[in-house]
Amino acid sequence: MISLFTTRSIIHNRTYVFIASNELMLIVRPGPLFYKGLYHFVYQYNINGAVWGDIAWGHAVAKDLIHWFHLPLAMVPDQWYDANGVWTGSATLLDDGSIVMLYTGSTDNFVQVQNLAYPEDPSDPLLLKWTKFSGNPVLVPPPGIGAKDFRDPTTAWKTLDGKWRITIGSKVNRTGISLVYDTTDFKTYEKLDNLLHQVPDTGMWECIDFYPVSKTEVNGLDTSVNGPDVKHILKASMDDTRIDHYAIGTYYDSNGTWISDDPTFDVGKSTSLRYDYGKFYSSKTFYDQNKRRRILWGWIGESDSEAADVQKGWSSVQSIPRTVVLDTKTGKNLVQWPVEEVKSLRLSSKKFDMKVKPETVVQVDVSSTAQLDIEAEFEINKEDLKKITGDESVEAEEDFSCETSGGSTVSGALGPFGFSVLTDESLSEQTTVYFYVTKGKDSKLKTFFCTDTLRSTMANDVVKSVYGSFVPVLKEEKLTMRILVDHSIIEGFGQGGRTCITSRVYPTEATYGAAKLFLFNNAFNATITASFEVWQMNSAFIRPYSAADLVLLHNSS
Repeated sequence: MISLFTTRSIIHNRTYVFIASNELMLIVRPGPLFYKGLYHFVYQYNINGAVWGDIAWGHAVAKDLIHWFHLPLAMVPDQWYDANGVWTGSATLLDDGSIVMLYTGSTDNFVQVQNLAYPEDPSDPLLLKWTKFSGNPVLVPPPGIGAKDFRDPTTAWKTLDGKWRITIGSKVNRTGISLVYDTTDFKTYEKLDNLLHQVPDTGMWECIDFYPVSKTEVNGLDTSVNGPDVKHILKASMDDTRIDHYAIGTYYDSNGTWISDDPTFDVGKSTSLRYDYGKFYSSKTFYDQNKRRRILWGWIGESDSEAADVQKGWSSVQSIPRTVVLDTKTGKNLVQWPVEEVKSLRLSSKKFDMKVKPETVVQVDVSSTAQLDIEAEFEINKEDLKKITGDESVEAEEDFSCETSGGSTVSGALGPFGFSVLTDESLSEQTTVYFYVTKGKDSKLKTFFCTDTLRSTMANDVVKSVYGSFVPVLKEEKLTMRILVDHSIIEGFGQGGRTCITSRVYPTEATYGAAKLFLFNNAFNATITASFEVWQMNSAFIRPYSAADLVLLHNSS
């Protein structure tokens, strides 16, 4: 499934990250789960090509979220109610340990309906065969909702009166909405009069996710948990902008509504928070009862052309699975971090302590830098910092934005500084992950975490952007980042995962052994000190299952 570190061949110097055994178009949306000792990942899969269409459900299992085995397709579009695609769905574990799966089907008339499926053999830890409910569809678009605006049921959660509750994405005109339904058997439903939430002028909400987070603990919570020490996250994927937005708020069980803590940062607004500021969409979480954590996956789409996807025979990959919790230090954002199992791919490592003067680039003495895990800590020289904040001639940067800044080559008093990864010897091809610190008119500092892909490849048929956003830095905190590099995927985590950026790049020169790692400081007034460790990473050896693998997985479950 997902770990990025694979041995699959790079076609046209693009990494083959995920798990398909032939041509595919891959999207994360259907529901992951942990069942009888195994992690299951089902995903939207075009069985006939590398572009959208003919969507079935691929299926993979792993013991550890890293070393995945392909299984046969879980479901295919073979009924009138899903003839044009088995789309997004979510798994729910019931009180007795059994599984129900709700999913959106596109009917033979292209109407979006909700359907029920369940394992044919619940005793099978591999869940190889699924049965579609004979009474499907269980939900059709209600009055006032468009036939193509009713999709992506969430994992169900328990209400105080013992019913199961789900929400489904939709829109009314330009208002994005989340419809709410109660059920006791997942076959018949009662639509609530209230919406879970709505935000005007945000367009269609798809791939909604709704789950609790603890205000006091670092563990994840089961989807049904509620109480005074709990906040609820509402996330929606914006069909208009292809961005995943989330907000933190309060859920009211009695009427099935949710209210954002701060309307300024409501779901879908340009000011709202994002899981990730790069290539990351239609994400999905699930509660891992095995390790008491909530795990997030996102879909990393391509940055090259559709024609290039067709030529190479595949498109789209998955992010590294991340834990997601409320940032208890700020109370205003989530923090995401690669699951601990990623460390099992670490090989040899080197530690560095380096002082980098203004406008300086230094090569880091590490070989084989196409697959790396980097953890770094930065400090700006205190005397330089004091001088700059007190110098009125240093211009304030009130309107700085990573996206419009021009990238890491544009110097300021306190940045940018960070790493150049997937970089060739001449620095003509590189992707940079960095901090940029600005001074406001009141001399207060504000920190941004950015990724610049403008020079990531010599190829012309590629979208090259600068990604990033503000990252909260509390008093006495050092600046920290973690970077996962895998050939053409770069995932950056700023300040412990308060701000995350995923980028998809296609180096033509900086590949395999030719890829280098550099540390840079393009600030023109400040020296920085960097303490960091770099691990080379192993492959996950993702492969189709065999009879021997099935025996192994059965016996170890």
